[in-house]
Amino acid sequence: MSNKRKRKDIFLQAITYLASSVALIILMMIFFFVLKNGSGLINFDLLTSDYHAKFYNGGTEVISDDISFSAPNDLAEDAYFSNHWGIALKNAKDKEGQAVIKVEFIDSQSPLNELYDKNNPDNTTFSLKEGQVVSMIKFHDKASALSVQGAENMINQLNEANEFREIVFYSSGGGIRGSIITTLYTIGLSLLFALPIGIFTAIYLNEFAHKNKITQIIRQMIEMLTGVPSIVFGLVGLAVFVPLTTRYTPATSGNILSGSLTLAVILLPVIIRSTEESLKVVPDEFRFASLALGANRTQTTFKVVLPSALPGILTATLLAIGRVIGESAALIFAIGTAIKDDISIFGKSTTLSVHIWSLLTDEPANIELASTIALIILIMVLILNMSVKLISSRFMKPFN
Repeated sequence: MSNKRKRKDIFLQAITYLASSVALIILMMIFFFVLKNGSGLINFDLLTSDYHAKFYNGGTEVISDDISFSAPNDLAEDAYFSNHWGIALKNAKDKEGQAVIKVEFIDSQSPLNELYDKNNPDNTTFSLKEGQVVSMIKFHDKASALSVQGAENMINQLNEANEFREIVFYSSGGGIRGSIITTLYTIGLSLLFALPIGIFTAIYLNEFAHKNKITQIIRQMIEMLTGVPSIVFGLVGLAVFVPLTTRYTPATSGNILSGSLTLAVILLPVIIRSTEESLKVVPDEFRFASLALGANRTQTTFKVVLPSALPGILTATLLAIGRVIGESAALIFAIGTAIKDDISIFGKSTTLSVHIWSLLTDEPANIELASTIALIILIMVLILNMSVKLISSRFMKPFN
């Protein structure tokens, strides 16, 4: 090999290694940025609580002087317990990093379990619950106990009082329960619409359709749809599926159903192409053997070919789920950007990806919570990719 050829090979290798290193560094920087900013908020409460805080104004009757409660043995050291009211409070931070006072423990016999609604005294009673945030306690004969004064001060004032005029508390909010439910709804509904149409279309193209200009045009159109930006599908969803669902369902605007129909259209090219490729790798010997035994073409397709291609179809399904989880542009038009806690398939809501978009468009942008949701999406996509690898390695055996 000449020196000129060697220098050229070394130059090409250097470019290859440099480009790979730059790509890896960029990806790692994105991952560590999301991990650094979002890992601090990940907890079970974030996944199960509502995004919008619910406020309560409660009152209670006068309690006896001799009533007393005992603190639980496993009470946290940084929690302050009121023997007179049977409640433990602690200083904490909310999901946005602001200082608050949270209920750490409340005795089952505490008078705070039977608060009446100050805004509607005739209504049924409600109770203060663990994890809720106490912002203020108003007394009759002294200054109010405020959250900015700390949990210790609030407990001390409670111990010195047999009654109070009003207690203001709320659920912390900031959770993503509604967005998780919406994401699961969109995954289920979009696959319900896209899988049957996509799989049967692939079966027709690969097993029954004749090779002519019509099928060639169909394939070209399918391949063209794979390269269409998702925001174009969003416009189609806004112009077609939103009016369709508002006319024939209780929906009044963009909704989960219209968003799922839009996603189904986006997924069709992916499912059709993946399923068709899975059908192509099934050896023709399987088909010939089935036909030789007396089965017709339809029986051969659905009893021999399709089961053999099932691992590839499952892989296509998992890839489609990953596309649904990460989609945002189309859903902004087809569903909307309103973050909801009460979820209905005929109402507006946000998936996890659109939730991130909503947080970043606020003033100021909630980078920390957006990074947390992004980290959750990355974990979900990682699990899906590992599942694809597992299916490929265990079930997709090569045909000889």
